[in-house]
Amino acid sequence: MHRTYFTLLLVSSVSATFLSAESTVDCRVITGKTDECNLYSSRLIKAKEVTYDTDKQKLIVTKTLPVPGKKPKMKVVSVADMIEKYVKVEPSMRYRGSEDISGTATESKQVYMQGAALRRQREKIIAQTGMEKKKQALKRLEALNLAKAAEEKKRNQGFYTISGGDTLSTIAAKYGLKTKELRALNQLDKTAKIKVGSKLLLPFPQEMINAVATGEYKVQSDDTLISIARKFNLEPRLVAKFNDIKSTAIIRVGKIVQLPFAYRLKAMEAKKKAEAAKKKRAKSLARHKKARLIRRFGKHKLRVTATAYTSHGSQTDKTPFLAAWNNRIHPGMKVIAVSRDLLTRYGLRNGSKVKIAGLSGFYRVRDKMNKRFRKRVDIYMGLNRRRALRWGRRSVIIYW
Repeated sequence: MHRTYFTLLLVSSVSATFLSAESTVDCRVITGKTDECNLYSSRLIKAKEVTYDTDKQKLIVTKTLPVPGKKPKMKVVSVADMIEKYVKVEPSMRYRGSEDISGTATESKQVYMQGAALRRQREKIIAQTGMEKKKQALKRLEALNLAKAAEEKKRNQGFYTISGGDTLSTIAAKYGLKTKELRALNQLDKTAKIKVGSKLLLPFPQEMINAVATGEYKVQSDDTLISIARKFNLEPRLVAKFNDIKSTAIIRVGKIVQLPFAYRLKAMEAKKKAEAAKKKRAKSLARHKKARLIRRFGKHKLRVTATAYTSHGSQTDKTPFLAAWNNRIHPGMKVIAVSRDLLTRYGLRNGSKVKIAGLSGFYRVRDKMNKRFRKRVDIYMGLNRRRALRWGRRSVIIYW
């Protein structure tokens, strides 16, 4: 009961002290009708030490807060006053309704026109920017297409190295082109001359140009005889025949296939004809040379009938190895017997050297025949009766 009473006494004393101060409202509790407020709250009033009885502990220790000699006051200004003083509000054109705006019509019209001009300028700039972007995109696309076309053209073009004997017409025919097209592609005049070793541009891949130039193709992966023939516009059967293989044969990668182009077939045919003509000419020259050699031998020539004999008893007398004029003969010797008219009339003698057309070497006259024969020679063939029978009877020319 004693403690309660003391607390009420303390509150009464504090309240009396606060009420004795100047009657101003705290700034934390101002109202709409307040003109001024105190910056300091009531807790800043100096409080004296409060104690309990002597045998009790202190409830509040002496606490002193700074209290200004003269309490400052703050003037309270309403929001409406601040807006009227510091903010300039212009009337809205959109919600004026039927209000008379004649005084600001010209100015508003100018502002509107300026805004419209700015909008048009902005739209124009945007349109120009869009057109520039579109033009740049089109230019990039065109450049890309040109690059692709140039790359494709480069991939489908190659160079042919001119070799000996080549002309523009032969090169054009080899690749199935016209001479006019070849000149236009390489920018050549009609009077332009081509040199061995120089290069001509052709509208074909380099691989195909090399294959057509050499007539050979190196087999790649996935190649077949039919695909190779179609690649070069050839008949598979002709390609197989040209390479001496079957048309269904499997060809390995890396094999060299010979291509039967028209110019190769023509060149091979010409080569065969040239070889045949060369052989014929060589044979003719050999025959003429032999004839010249025969003609150059001696001063006389005569066509006679030639037979053959051997050293057998049925063809000679009892002395088969002993000829006329006591000439001893043996197999392997080149000896002839002549009719007697050749000895008396044409000037042949014992030991005369005679050349017989069609036989190699020279023969010697070592024997003579029976009196009944005329323009006859008998060729000695040793003991080879079969050879003599094969010879039989022939008409030959003898030179001496």
